[in-house]
Amino acid sequence: MENMLYLAPLAGIIALIFAFILTKRIKSMDAGNSRMKEIADAIHQGAMAFLSRQYKTLIVFVLCLIVVFCVVGFVTTGEKSLQPETAIAFAIGAFCSILAGNIGMRVATQANVRTANAAWKSGLNKALGIAFSGGAVMGMSVVGLGLLGLGIVVFIFYGNNSIINGFGLGASSVALFGRVGGGIYTKAADVGADLVGKVEAGIPEDDHRNPAVVADNVGDNVGDVAGMGSDLFESYVGSIIAAIALGASLHIGASGEGMITPLIISAVGIIASIIGTCFVKVKEGGNPQASLNRGTLVASILAIVGAYFVCRLMLPPTFDVTGLTGATITYTSTGVFLATIAGLIVGFFIGKVTEYYTSAAYSPVKQIAKSCETGTATNIISGVATGMGSTAMPIILICIGIIVAYQFAGVYGIALAAVGMLSTTGMVVAVDAYGPISDNAGGIAEMSQLPPEVRKITDQLDSVGNTTAAIGKGFAIGSAGLTALALFTAYTQAVGINIINILDPKVVVGLFIGGMLPFLFSSMTMKAVGRAAGAMIEEVRRQFREIPGILEGKNKPDYARCVDISAKAALHEMVAPSLLAIIVPVAIGLIPFLGKECLAGVLAGTLVTGFLLAIFMANSGGAWDNAKKYIEEGNYGGKGSEAHAAAVNGDTVGDPFKDTSGPSLNILIKLMTIISLVFAPLFL
Repeated sequence: MENMLYLAPLAGIIALIFAFILTKRIKSMDAGNSRMKEIADAIHQGAMAFLSRQYKTLIVFVLCLIVVFCVVGFVTTGEKSLQPETAIAFAIGAFCSILAGNIGMRVATQANVRTANAAWKSGLNKALGIAFSGGAVMGMSVVGLGLLGLGIVVFIFYGNNSIINGFGLGASSVALFGRVGGGIYTKAADVGADLVGKVEAGIPEDDHRNPAVVADNVGDNVGDVAGMGSDLFESYVGSIIAAIALGASLHIGASGEGMITPLIISAVGIIASIIGTCFVKVKEGGNPQASLNRGTLVASILAIVGAYFVCRLMLPPTFDVTGLTGATITYTSTGVFLATIAGLIVGFFIGKVTEYYTSAAYSPVKQIAKSCETGTATNIISGVATGMGSTAMPIILICIGIIVAYQFAGVYGIALAAVGMLSTTGMVVAVDAYGPISDNAGGIAEMSQLPPEVRKITDQLDSVGNTTAAIGKGFAIGSAGLTALALFTAYTQAVGINIINILDPKVVVGLFIGGMLPFLFSSMTMKAVGRAAGAMIEEVRRQFREIPGILEGKNKPDYARCVDISAKAALHEMVAPSLLAIIVPVAIGLIPFLGKECLAGVLAGTLVTGFLLAIFMANSGGAWDNAKKYIEEGNYGGKGSEAHAAAVNGDTVGDPFKDTSGPSLNILIKLMTIISLVFAPLFL
């Protein structure tokens, strides 16, 4: 059975080869005229420079944790020991996540200008193809490096799950810094560009006269390409690690079938995603959203078919499992399959619910747009209410998925439901990363002063990109919830907790602390965006005031200064929230009068409130954004109207909701759980 492990890294290599082919194809496309190339180069240099600075900070943190693993591993003995080899798995996980983000960002900043040129010279279909191909490179890099790296770690340390867990912690650490740092960067630039440029100066979005416009376009890549990629990289490997840990602790299969099955299901999902990308095509005048949905649907169907054969071939028809309470339970391979696809189906419907609440094609966004007619306050009220209401259906769907998965395969089924939901991550990330590439293409078209019909095509792609980004965030949140639940179950197994007594004062204290943490974390990240945006606003105003002729187009703004402000603010502000997520679970687990039971309560409380708050913030922000775009299409007075000004203000409030705090909560709930699992031996 161990020989089947080769299929996981093999599938990862196939994904990376496909990403390489797409990269070569993108680079072969025409990048347009000299002005377009100049702007694209500025965006590329700014994005890569920030990524380099961020990773230098991150490497210091990674090295510190490696030292901690080694020191603690050598000074602890017996049952309460941490194996020093965990540092190796941790380093590999961090490296794979960093490399995936670097590849995806590099290609995305090359695809944007080629998308703009294709919209100019060839039309909608060619532009969609290039933008989506750029996103697919990010998607295939995430799943390829994720499964390749994890497959190698599992092969080397097969059966030693406490070491394998270190890979997930490495991925989580990079994800948190990437999401928080990237989110602060992009929203500082976006808020500064919108409030001063669009509202105060009255110039169009992405206008070349706006000093913050290049920083804004850099931020789209930093936050929504590298940030989202690292987020789903973490969920992807985290779900597999949780399933491996539970498969081992529950002794599923005499030859380790329970450990290997999630890896093979993920390998099949990669092939399904590659095939799904071939179905993303649109005719001139067609609907790009329908094309992207078609590719996602094909990938999902193929993943379901593949999962059926994997479960039937890998697992015996019936097998006995020792449950959490010690009782023997009989499961079937068909039941495991049903548990797996329960997660995939739930993920699909969470995406559709998110689309309903955030797309301008449906009533919630139209109602928010209408509320702008009576001012900013009613717009804010309507957006907040929409976000709050949008939490109901995803929670119900997740609950149904949990019940179905548990009914058919117990807690192992819940872990495999997360694996199933994330089996098509390659396709999901491709669709999501397509959005910022299209957004950048529109910015380049505007700054290069291309014909209006070019911007019309890129705006059509960008409008769909806003919806796909919102769907991607919904998917990321849903997968984070299931992954964290699976990791939480693995943690309780690792520390020997079979029943959590909510009447135990330690557990109650933990629930309250855990319930509070997402709010404190969100407060820290929102304030960070506010401070960084304040500095950006002052800089843009200063340039308008002190550099004569900017608004008349006679002088060129200092773009580099705005890029530097965003980068410095992001690197400075991301440290405190990141340390909060890492220090709290270890501290609570080690404090004698709190310990592992209190930590279980903390993890449960963080999971519940973090999941709800993330959905609320992501959907509110997405709805405000598309309500603004709906008005800009000519509804309720169009651009320049009072309704438009109110919509811009609402979108500005929603920016840190949907692109900083909301997405970062996904990583908070997963990172706290994986770090508890890795350090579990110290809490015994």
